[in-house]
Amino acid sequence: MQKIKIGVLREEKSPPDKRVPLTPLICSELLKKYSNIEIVVQPSKIRCYTDEEYTSFGITLQEDLTDCDVLMGVKEVPADKLIANKKYFFFSHTIKKQSHNQKLMKALIDKKIQMIDYETLTDKNHNRIIGFGRYAGVVGAYNGILGYGLKYDLFRLKAANLCRDRAEMEEELKRVKLPNIKIALTGGGRVANGVIETLSALRIRKVTSDEFLSNSFREPVYCQLNPRDYVERPEDHNFDLNDFFKNPEHFVSKFVPYTKVTDLFISAHFWDPRSPKLFTKDDMKANDFHVSVIADITCDIDGSVPTTIRSSTITQPFYGYNILKDTEDLAFSKDTICIMAVDNLPCELPRDASDDFGKDLTERVIPHLIGTDEFDIIDRASICINGKLTKGFDYLSDYAFS
Repeated sequence: MQKIKIGVLREEKSPPDKRVPLTPLICSELLKKYSNIEIVVQPSKIRCYTDEEYTSFGITLQEDLTDCDVLMGVKEVPADKLIANKKYFFFSHTIKKQSHNQKLMKALIDKKIQMIDYETLTDKNHNRIIGFGRYAGVVGAYNGILGYGLKYDLFRLKAANLCRDRAEMEEELKRVKLPNIKIALTGGGRVANGVIETLSALRIRKVTSDEFLSNSFREPVYCQLNPRDYVERPEDHNFDLNDFFKNPEHFVSKFVPYTKVTDLFISAHFWDPRSPKLFTKDDMKANDFHVSVIADITCDIDGSVPTTIRSSTITQPFYGYNILKDTEDLAFSKDTICIMAVDNLPCELPRDASDDFGKDLTERVIPHLIGTDEFDIIDRASICINGKLTKGFDYLSDYAFS
């Protein structure tokens, strides 16, 4: 069996990311499980796991990674830091032709790198197998609750990024006492499941969409809405999931009734730009528009949630949206909707998010990397190899070679 040396990269994008693809414990477990791999870690002063934590598990620190076969990071590697002819794993943010990473795409081609983007790793049924979405949901829901407490001066919680880990964050949740508000959640994937974990920690009861729209409750409740609940074909008012995935532009929103009864809206659904917006700016001007706090975890600027006019930051997670003026305003003003639109939520709990991600990487990716890749998991996820785009990514030609 061929020996493979894996190098864990230091995050060098600015601002730096504290997450890691492989935690010290996971590195140690991999070395025990596989006799044909070696793992070294590039020293870093900013990551959430210290150099000393790695060395305490017997992991070697190594500044120069040119002798590694595989290099793993989290965020984009600066183009000038890329080592030619290597196999890289990180979130490249190039597959949608992101203009700010065109230089990186060209460097990947020029340096004949095999680029495996975590976002492109899928199983044999083409479902994504790895990501930080779960923790985006966990933290996004926490921030939504935190924002609601601040807006109505109900409670004050420690920001998630100031908590050592998820356990401390959930201790903070024990201080929450919510009135009988209604929380609407859109989405059914990893992000939404993470949201539900936080709502479950608060023991908030789940109700059906019909109950949500029609009933009053003496306790806080939430409902989970899937596309069937919030879009329809205008000609027959029906819904077909396959048709929606293929032709989202053929559908219109039917979300407005929820805006009349929802206090806190948590957006955790995937949005195709061809899809309709959930509601419009005119809808928000209606006297019975009731939503006062929006946690937009998906953070599509001017996307399905029209109040998301910019992303916010971990240190300043909230801003206000003034409905009448269609402008940004004070976050907790009486006359504004409080918006949370942090676009890097998992970074608020980097240790927990890294551990969760590393376990998925260990179980779902590394066996295909170092053994037989029976379902072409690695090759199918490779954007480019040896200076050429692969078949599945040849649509990037104008972006990569122009």
